[in-house]
Amino acid sequence: MRRADNDVMLKTNQFKSMNPSTTKKPAEKRTQQDPQLSMQVVNHIRRLVENGKLKPGDKLPPERELAQKLKISRASLRSGIGYLAATGVLKVRHGVGAFIADGPPAFAITSFNLIGALHGFQSWQMFETRLILECQLVALAAERSKQEHQMALAEEVAELFAALDRPTDFLVHDMNFHRILAQASGNPVLAAIMETLTVAFYKERSKTIEHAKDMREAAAMHRLIFKAVCARDAEKARTLMERHLSASMEAQSAEKQKRRTSSSR
Repeated sequence: MRRADNDVMLKTNQFKSMNPSTTKKPAEKRTQQDPQLSMQVVNHIRRLVENGKLKPGDKLPPERELAQKLKISRASLRSGIGYLAATGVLKVRHGVGAFIADGPPAFAITSFNLIGALHGFQSWQMFETRLILECQLVALAAERSKQEHQMALAEEVAELFAALDRPTDFLVHDMNFHRILAQASGNPVLAAIMETLTVAFYKERSKTIEHAKDMREAAAMHRLIFKAVCARDAEKARTLMERHLSASMEAQSAEKQKRRTSSSR
C-alpha cells in the first residue's frame, strides 16, 4: 500500500472517532457558530477524504465557495476548520488556505475523553502529564529534528505572532507547534500519545482561550524553544519547555479563578 493511501486511512480513522451528533435544530434557532453547523464541515471533508477526492497535501476550496456549497456562514465554516486543524486533520496557513495534513493519528481520543469524564481528570493533571512528556520530547527534537521540522516550527512561530488578536487561531497554531515538536522527536509512539493529549487539551482550552492575556509572552516563549531546538541545545530546550508549560498552567489557573470570582458577585 502506498504511503498516501496509508495517510488517507489515518485521516479517515480520525474522522470516525469524532462522533458528531445527528440531532437537528430548527434553522431559525441556529446561531452563526452552531456546533452542528460546524460539524457539517467535518462531515463534508470526511466524505471527501473517504472518497479519495482529498489527499494529504491537497488544498481545500476557498472559504466563500465552501460556505456557499454547505449553505452555512463563514463563521461556522471557520469553526469547523479550526476544529479539524486542532485535531491534526488540516493544516491552516495564514493568507494561503487550509490543507489536508500529514501527521500521526491520535490514540482513541473518544475513549480518552470518556475515561476523563468518568474519573474526573483535572487541568493540573493534564499539565503534569504534559510536563513529563513534552520536556523529554523537546529534548529529543533538539537532537533529532530535520530541516523540514525546523521549517514547520518556524512557520508556526510566525503564525502565532500573526494571530495575537485572534485567540482561536492562536490556539490552533500553539497546538500545531507542540504537535510538530512531537513528530520531530523521531518516535512515532510518543508522537501518537502526544497527539491524543493535544486533541484533548484543545477541546478544554478552546472554551477559555478568548480570555487569554498572555499570548504575546507565549508566542515569545515558543520562539525561544524553536531557537533552542535549531541550535541542538537539548538541555536549554527542556528548561524552556518546563518554564513555558508552568507559566501556562499558572495563567490558566488565574483565568479560572477570576471567572469564578466574577460569577459569584
